[in-house]
Amino acid sequence: VQLQASGGGLVKTGESLRLSCLVSGMRAGIVRRAWFRQAPGKERELVASILASGSTTYADSVKGRFTISRDIAKNTVYLQMNSLKPEDTGIYYCNVIKEGRYYWGQGTLVTVSS
Repeated sequence: VQLQASGGGLVKTGESLRLSCLVSGMRAGIVRRAWFRQAPGKERELVASILASGSTTYADSVKGRFTISRDIAKNTVYLQMNSLKPEDTGIYYCNVIKEGRYYWGQGTLVTVSS
């Protein structure tokens, strides 16, 4: 099983980025796909998640700005990030849950300059 995240980069306040996470070696049975982030000196936090049903949840800090989506056929989960702020800076990790086990990608760095 491999999760490969991409799409991070350096942007200015107010700009947008779209993160992608390709899941390999696993297709059926994923109950949740999610994006977490870890800012410097802080704990990893859940940013957004999407259940197998399609139901989504977001951290309060990103509601209205970020959108999580998935392409089942491509086995890919996306995070569209708009109106980025310096406090969105961090390493973003994709995550899936299957049969009670967490699987993590390697992370992609997002830096938002003021």
